[in-house]
Amino acid sequence: MKLVIAEKPSVARDLARVMGAKEVMDGYIAGNGYAFTYAFGHLVQLCTPQAYGYATWSVSNLPIIPQEFRLEVKKVKRDGKQIDDGGALKQLNTIKHLLSQAEEVIVATDAGREGELIFRNIYYYLNSKVPFKRLWISSQTDKAIKEGFANLKDGTEYDSLYMSARSRSESDWLIGINATQALTLAAGNRGLLSLGRVQTPTLAMICSRYLENKDFKPQAFYKIQAGFEKDNISFKATSDRIDKKEQAEGLVNLIQIGESAKVLKVEAKETKEQPPLLFDLTSLQQDANKKYGYSADQTLSIAQALYEKKVITYPRTGSRYIGEDVFEEIDALFQHLADTAEESISVISRNLIGAKLNKRSVDDKKVTDHHALLVTDEKPGPMPKDQQHIYNMIAKRMVESFSEVCLKDITTVTIDAKGVELIAKGTVIRQYGWRLSAEQVELPDEDKNNDDQDNENAQLPKLLAEELLEVLSLELAERFTKARPIHTEASLLKAMETSGKEIEDDEMRQAMKDCGLGTPATRAATIETLFQRDYIKREKKRLIPTEKGLTVYGLVKDRSIAKVTLTGKWEQKLEEMRANKVSYEVFMKHIKDYTAKITTELVQMRVAIQQEEIKPQQKGKIKCPKCQSGSVQLYDKIAQCDHYARGCDFKIWRTLSGVFLEEKEMKNLLEKGKTTLLKGLKPVGGNSQDGYLVLDNFKAIVQPA
Repeated sequence: MKLVIAEKPSVARDLARVMGAKEVMDGYIAGNGYAFTYAFGHLVQLCTPQAYGYATWSVSNLPIIPQEFRLEVKKVKRDGKQIDDGGALKQLNTIKHLLSQAEEVIVATDAGREGELIFRNIYYYLNSKVPFKRLWISSQTDKAIKEGFANLKDGTEYDSLYMSARSRSESDWLIGINATQALTLAAGNRGLLSLGRVQTPTLAMICSRYLENKDFKPQAFYKIQAGFEKDNISFKATSDRIDKKEQAEGLVNLIQIGESAKVLKVEAKETKEQPPLLFDLTSLQQDANKKYGYSADQTLSIAQALYEKKVITYPRTGSRYIGEDVFEEIDALFQHLADTAEESISVISRNLIGAKLNKRSVDDKKVTDHHALLVTDEKPGPMPKDQQHIYNMIAKRMVESFSEVCLKDITTVTIDAKGVELIAKGTVIRQYGWRLSAEQVELPDEDKNNDDQDNENAQLPKLLAEELLEVLSLELAERFTKARPIHTEASLLKAMETSGKEIEDDEMRQAMKDCGLGTPATRAATIETLFQRDYIKREKKRLIPTEKGLTVYGLVKDRSIAKVTLTGKWEQKLEEMRANKVSYEVFMKHIKDYTAKITTELVQMRVAIQQEEIKPQQKGKIKCPKCQSGSVQLYDKIAQCDHYARGCDFKIWRTLSGVFLEEKEMKNLLEKGKTTLLKGLKPVGGNSQDGYLVLDNFKAIVQPA
């Protein structure tokens, strides 16, 4: 029997159907010589510090660097304790039973770094020795699945991918566990302060941009703008930026309406605007955030659903190119879109069939594990609106990417008005090419560069050097410098892709992707982690750091753990490991040395932090009602258990139902479960009344007198 292990049940069911297995059992599907089973993502994880004997958080334990990492069943948190996940344990036992009967394993987890790690962790945790092969496919269509099973790869071909995944996992554990414990212990009573290899530099980018924007002082500058007309075509010409108002006023006073200005030179330049590259996951997430406001995580979930419906190729790709072999099938895909897509896509697709296609997105050398995102030849049925949006974005980008270049004539006219040089620009599109199908994503107002737009004209008349033009209007325009806008998910993803370097060119950004923050598959999860940690929040599309996020940033901004470039270099090394250019041992030695260094740095912050820290505002002790072993400490606005580092998350506001609780009443509430009679309680949605506050399930509720 051949055992196929997929990443999730829905994929296992699909593979089983295509390969003729129909007998549904508990935890797997059997038939035709196969058993198809599955994980639910990660069933196995790296052991927690407790497994190595570090039961409590203590500076004396740090840094925690295991001699050898061990694996354990996925854990869940219940009542402050880590226990085995029952579902994961049951499925692992099913896989163990199937492995004992298997002659060969076929790895069918997602074809990428995390998918490889999910399988290998299960395989090594269960001490299996059954030989395994790899199913490596870029789409879930029946045809792709059958071809994949007919061309299985030797499992050892992916050993370097696994070592890269293992190194990523272990380095995240070392830096995350040690830095989080070190900073939390150093910061004393500020609650759990989580740090991470990718999480912390990402937070640093959000916070630094936010503070830069908030502290920005706009500077006024001035431009002289004159209006002209020829052949019934009105246009404007604008001076360069003038910083001093007095100078600008002096220059504008030289020019009079009704006087003549001379055309100094007319320059016409033909430019070719290449179509955009095909989407990878990150660029799809960026455009979906700009166009529809979808978060990176939403876009990934929608794309994953479309992949499982077989209508798009593998979404977690970091490549914006396809190979020559895939390019040979593009004509057939255009025929498919011509027959099934909405009209705006269908019309362009039909025109592309048999035409000479633009091959900017075709390059075998630039295709990584998976090629760029494409639609498949499966007919899309009815789908929810959000899925339709993402599907259409991918289809539209396909017709754009293979269309002709856009040809523009850009004319620049230089005019002399009493010694003041004015510039007018006009653009004429001679061949729309890919722009016929392009649906431009509108930039928000704060992202637009008004400086560039000042010289632009929809149309320019035919002008010649030396001719004179009458000045018909004159204006001294006041402009203000603008701060760089606060990050949105779109701009943050772009910054993560290039380790914070501001690169506009698509191909240059693509070249930087190996040293970005995280990978296309993990960036969305990193951003979601920052939300879950209460480090950032959304204001419309903008990402705003919370007070807690700014506190963490303030503590670590000058430390190496917050440096974007350092994390980018690690990501580059992980990619080199995947290509067998860097060894696991060399990389992990560097990470262990770094872990010891950053832990020492953070622990040494303890004295400085504690000198600044606001001490708890109480005289006596209040026993924690939740964990029973900790003490509740009172601050200005909140009361919190001091055993947060040991897993107790109890906290409660000092002001409850409109009444501020002094130490005595807080002690009554938390230790006796009930306050004395309080006046002027205001329950939510109720009138002011006298009564008691009663502790119910660790929350305070009003009990009328």
